[in-house]
Amino acid sequence: MRIALIAHDKKKEEMIQFAKKNESILKKVELVSTGTTGLRVMENTNLQIYRYKSGPLGGDQQIGALVADHNVDMIIFLRDPLTSQPHEPDIMALLRLCDVYKVPLATNVESAQLLLDAINIKL
Repeated sequence: MRIALIAHDKKKEEMIQFAKKNESILKKVELVSTGTTGLRVMENTNLQIYRYKSGPLGGDQQIGALVADHNVDMIIFLRDPLTSQPHEPDIMALLRLCDVYKVPLATNVESAQLLLDAINIKL
C-alpha cells in the first residue's frame, strides 16, 4: 500500500499533526510526498517518506504520474480552499486523475481519517 501526502502551505502543520496522530498506521505503508510536506512530516515524526519535488517544482505532477501508472493507492491532499497561493499544487489535475483511475483522495483531515481507518482494518 502506497499513500501520497500533499499539503498547501497553510495546511502543513495540520498534516504534521495528522501524521503524528496516525503514525502507527502510517508506519505500515509506503509513503511518498511532495518535497516540503514530506520533509516537515519527517522532521516531526519517525516516518520515512520518499520525497518528490516540491509542489511548485512539479512534485504534484510526479505524484499524478504515479496515479496514472497505478503506483499509488491513496492520496491525502490537505488543501487550503480559501487562501491557496498560485505557486501551490493544483488539486484539480490530481482529482481528475484519481477519478479516472479510481484512487481515493482525501482533501481534509476528517476524510483522511476515515480512509486511514478503513485501510487499517486491512493491514
